[in-house]
Amino acid sequence: MKQRITYLVEDPDSFTPEQLEVKDGSLSLRGLKAVQEHRITFSLDELPTELRTTLKQWQELHIKWASLKPYTAIPPFTSRVSPGLHVSFTPHKSQPKGQLCDLLHTVFDPAAKCSSGTDADEVATPLIHADEDGNEKPSASLQYYSYLPTLNKLASFIEETLCPPSSTTCIEYATSLLEASYLDIDYSAPAPILTLTALSTPPPAGWTTILTSPHSIHTTEVGVLTHEPNPDPEDLAFAGFLTVLGPSAAPKPTRFQAPARHYPLSASPGLSYTARFTHPTGLHPTLEVSFDGKLEPPAESCALYTYLTLPSYLFIDKYQFADPLFLSAQNLVALQRVSGATDLEAPDWVVPQWGSAALFELAVPPPPEEDAKDKAAGGNWTSRIPLHLRYLPASPRSHTPVPVPWPVVFWGCAAEQDSAGNPFDRVNLGYDGAFGAGTRFMHVPPEASGNGTGELVSWIDVPVLDTSAAGWVETGTIGVVVCAFVGLCWVLFSDRGKQEIKAEKKKQ
Repeated sequence: MKQRITYLVEDPDSFTPEQLEVKDGSLSLRGLKAVQEHRITFSLDELPTELRTTLKQWQELHIKWASLKPYTAIPPFTSRVSPGLHVSFTPHKSQPKGQLCDLLHTVFDPAAKCSSGTDADEVATPLIHADEDGNEKPSASLQYYSYLPTLNKLASFIEETLCPPSSTTCIEYATSLLEASYLDIDYSAPAPILTLTALSTPPPAGWTTILTSPHSIHTTEVGVLTHEPNPDPEDLAFAGFLTVLGPSAAPKPTRFQAPARHYPLSASPGLSYTARFTHPTGLHPTLEVSFDGKLEPPAESCALYTYLTLPSYLFIDKYQFADPLFLSAQNLVALQRVSGATDLEAPDWVVPQWGSAALFELAVPPPPEEDAKDKAAGGNWTSRIPLHLRYLPASPRSHTPVPVPWPVVFWGCAAEQDSAGNPFDRVNLGYDGAFGAGTRFMHVPPEASGNGTGELVSWIDVPVLDTSAAGWVETGTIGVVVCAFVGLCWVLFSDRGKQEIKAEKKKQ
């Protein structure tokens, strides 16, 4: 097992080497205000037999979870996915029917929409990727999403399955996942290792802890770095200290730089976005993506995109976005790609897939006139995306609340160099495969307050059949049918009814 713990200091001016102390092969941190990335790498031989057998079903397996809570993303941890659980995978050729549902129910969420025993390719949807000329294709081929507020189930699974009974370090790591901003779990058959990467924001008082290597045969690398300005706009530069915990541990000064595919949006400070639905939502809600701040491309090659992750109870009518006038009225450029459940008539309970994913290119406001540029420091711009709700199963109340994760918003820009070799870049995010290799992403951060409750998720009250009042509907229907039947019999068989029928025939 190997560990790599990286601290990225938020404010370099507040950091001093005195906050670090190496003693007896351990590293002590005092009040370190830094974002922490904790990566643990397991070889298959170190995993329990049952888990090892499960992983061998997959050629590629990439699991990403993001918290509902907003967090500040600093370089190089600027890539984002919508809140919830994202799984991208390719079943092994010898086992094309991987048991995805069993894995999800056991490790993450017993209530996830995924019927046990169902083939993975029936509940998943194709992962969107670039055209053949884009020279880019994700290593995984299928994707799955589920709304998952917390990692409680995963933390319990790690404690019970992976942690030795006497390992307090392992149990502490499992507990720390409950406070993580995001978590990545990656497995690839060509390199048979399993990696867990968690990103956590610092506590209010900073990190004050003692880091030790859990076992003499394990390796623990710790880095405390700061982000440095760099004249090359496509490179990220870092400086700080690195150490390998052990008897001869000692902080070593270091400095390095590397190209990256995901960048912070430094060209438009203060720009953020919010996602909300117009009210009343009804069965045809409209998602509004609003920007607060100056919205202008960081470079001429950049275009603005949003990537939607829609659970099965929501869908897009792709034919609706074929009209240029309609797109212009909604401040949209185009629906670039859509993948998943897009049946316009099916109710939610007959849709086997998790839902659908859609990539939109958004319109941006025109540049201001020369004499108005000084007044264009801020503004507000909204793009609207019409959606549709499926019929949901009956409920004991008239409305069922359903969650909708906020989309991801970013600029897609042309890159002059390959980002390969950056140890912090993330891949298999769902939307990155839709762009060629020569693309870099500059992410627009969500509003720090989220939807007003501190969450990056919106809720829709969907009208459904109220089973508590359904008895009156049944009784009323039976009553109408009985009255109609009695009336028909009266017309057909009574003397007065026969006379009325004869009189009607004479009039004709």
